[in-house]
Amino acid sequence: MVGPVNGTGPRLAAAGRPAQGGAASPADGLEVVVVDVETTGFRPAEATIIEIGAVRLSGRQVTGEYFSLVSPGPGVAVPESITELTGITDAMVSRAPGGADALAAFLAFARGAVLVAHNAPFDMGFLMSGCRAAGLDWPPTAVLDTAVLARLLLRDEQVPDCKLATLAAYFGTRVVPCHRALADAQATGDVLLGLLDLVAAGRSGSRAGPVAALPAPRPLAAICA
Repeated sequence: MVGPVNGTGPRLAAAGRPAQGGAASPADGLEVVVVDVETTGFRPAEATIIEIGAVRLSGRQVTGEYFSLVSPGPGVAVPESITELTGITDAMVSRAPGGADALAAFLAFARGAVLVAHNAPFDMGFLMSGCRAAGLDWPPTAVLDTAVLARLLLRDEQVPDCKLATLAAYFGTRVVPCHRALADAQATGDVLLGLLDLVAAGRSGSRAGPVAALPAPRPLAAICA
């Protein structure tokens, strides 16, 4: 599948509803696209994107999703270690859109939004490198890193580290990260809302509620299988 999955999306909370105890959340009124990529390696100069997943949030409302496998190009194989980590195989990407088409569709989906990622330099590095290679202009947009935000807001006694899986467990996200782009973007979106609710709770002296108490997003069994 390639392209945005539009519609009402999962309802995270009523638009504009205070996070807890009457405190307005910093998420209210925010337009963000949470993105995750899977790649053939760890350095943009030596590897390429093989999957893009993104979730668009308007305040606390999911307004769209984008997902695409990406062909790494002729003669480029998915390393065995990456297949073991992600489940993505050469057969899965053999008929996928090329990087230029997948990235152009992602940029259209994300237009006008703040970009969010977990360990953002990794994802942004690959997205920007891919755009340069495809001759696509990278938009002058702000980027928010949930890993950095978590380090600022959470103490060592609360979480042992700020890995996505650790934060997903801490906030009780509705999707468990599984090294697939859309699932990890969905989990990161829930982590973002949890972190922003902590900011609101700190301002009001109230306690943020668990993300898991909210309605579940669409099933991801086919994506994480």
